[in-house]
Amino acid sequence: MNSGALPRDIYVERLAERSQRLKNFARRRDRIGNVRLLVALAAAAVVWYAFHGLFIWWIAAPIAVFIALVWWQSRIEREAECIGRAVRFYEQGIARLDNRWHGNGESGERFADPHHPYAADLDLFGRASLFELLSTARTRGGEARLAAWLKSASSVADLRARHEAVEELDPRLDMREQLAVLGSDFRTGVNPDRLAHWAGEPAKPFAAWRRILALLLSLAGAGTLLWWLATDFADPNARLALIVVGAVEVVFGFGMRAPVVPIVSAVEEPAHDLDLLSGILATLEKQQFDSPRLKTLSDFIKVETHTASHRIAHLRRLIELLDSRDNPLVRALGPLVLWSSQVAMAIEAWRAQNGPQVAAWLDAVSEIEAISSFANYAWEHPDDPFPEYAENACPGVFEGDEMGHPLLAEDRCVRNSVKLLDPLRLLVVSGSNMSGKSTLLRTIGVNTVLALAGAPVRAKRLRISHLSLGASIRTTDSLEEGHSRFMAEILRLKQVLELPPPALFLLDELLHGTNSHDRALGSEGLIRALLGRGAIGLVTTHDLSLARVANELGPVAANVHFEDRLESGRLVFDYRMRPGVVERSNALDLMRAVGLDV
Repeated sequence: MNSGALPRDIYVERLAERSQRLKNFARRRDRIGNVRLLVALAAAAVVWYAFHGLFIWWIAAPIAVFIALVWWQSRIEREAECIGRAVRFYEQGIARLDNRWHGNGESGERFADPHHPYAADLDLFGRASLFELLSTARTRGGEARLAAWLKSASSVADLRARHEAVEELDPRLDMREQLAVLGSDFRTGVNPDRLAHWAGEPAKPFAAWRRILALLLSLAGAGTLLWWLATDFADPNARLALIVVGAVEVVFGFGMRAPVVPIVSAVEEPAHDLDLLSGILATLEKQQFDSPRLKTLSDFIKVETHTASHRIAHLRRLIELLDSRDNPLVRALGPLVLWSSQVAMAIEAWRAQNGPQVAAWLDAVSEIEAISSFANYAWEHPDDPFPEYAENACPGVFEGDEMGHPLLAEDRCVRNSVKLLDPLRLLVVSGSNMSGKSTLLRTIGVNTVLALAGAPVRAKRLRISHLSLGASIRTTDSLEEGHSRFMAEILRLKQVLELPPPALFLLDELLHGTNSHDRALGSEGLIRALLGRGAIGLVTTHDLSLARVANELGPVAANVHFEDRLESGRLVFDYRMRPGVVERSNALDLMRAVGLDV
């Protein structure tokens, strides 16, 4: 891989190569299909000539060739399916870089929480969300870990360890491709919580003598059946032996029913569809890591004897044997070889040996997938740096130089710098409609989320304290909970006020659901209360009475604004933040622009 090439150029080059390989596989598959047809015709010809004196066993040759062609074609189709996933992997990467990614990834909607202090306001989850942009996880556990990091700040020590891990995984595009092409969707097949719970329950392995006796009885049953068949069902001794062995097996099977049935029913859901998990573990086991966090996670899955991937693959094979009870042949002969009992005993033995480690394996996979999501973002955006952390800073610190919003296309993203550094702790942002006030709050908020999750940020530089984050930007009413918009807003403001210090607050158009007098008094009181608790933050407003509050607070607060200008009858915005208070409003201009006679 050319280290000097741009990410998009590398994606385009690899996409072209994988697409060509996919076409080549399609041509090979079609040619094999044509040969299969010819072989089938040859077999039909052999059958026809068999009625005219040709030895019928000549049909064995075309049948053998046909079976070999079926196996070869199925192998090619499996490889083509993997290459098809690689094609989609690079197509999605190009779409992200071209800002065409919205709605094409996993939205993370199930992690949305309307009561979270900032998730809904900052578009963390849902279509076109930060989660959709970031997530490359293949498992529900990996998605859950990524969502948890976005919803809650990690410790500074964890964040720095995460930075080292992200930097190590950043250039490993091949590893990310290998994970992307593995198996079917693990999210729909496996519930990692249930799998970990099932594996972690105390095991009740069977005594060795029971497993040996079951094996001996199954061998005896199969042997007596073959004996009877070999005599063309004519030997009474063979028939009697089969009946005796069968009777003993019935007694043994009924005695095993009580412990076997719970094992079979308990494993049916949590341990299904394990192909992808085994493949992910196998891919990660081949990696050599240097960063402390990745080495620790790798140690969890590289067990001393057999690797975690082999152990999960063994469990998958046992589950497949258990599922094969629905096969007509197994259904007919299964009782004679104690099929369900033997498989159940093997599963319980597996759980006794490996069960306590499954949770650690799943946890390691989840964390590496979440780190890999950040690494993929870092690789696609090499100009986005890691933040710096201001430890033991009181009050909090936020210094962002040339910050942009990660969900906006880079070529359309207007960057602004924001510094909240003692003694300055509050910016009152005024400006006209659509001028960029709310986008500024979301830009600060999303970059704070990224910084406190361990990801790179969209800025030239960001220095930040370990802050609690709260936002009131997109507060709506709730019919289900019986809350008006104003009630929902003040409940959110109470939540922000109660954040543990140091806190960063982002408040858009405070108390806009009430009259101007109460709004002015309430807004001023809330701002003073937040500053009194050591918080830092920004407040946007159309009500210029808040500008007076900033002036009264002296060096603790400052006014900044966004503005617009009217050119040839249309409003033009530059989205640049400037010091001071806005001097004009564009409400009437906007109303007239849409045809309202005001």
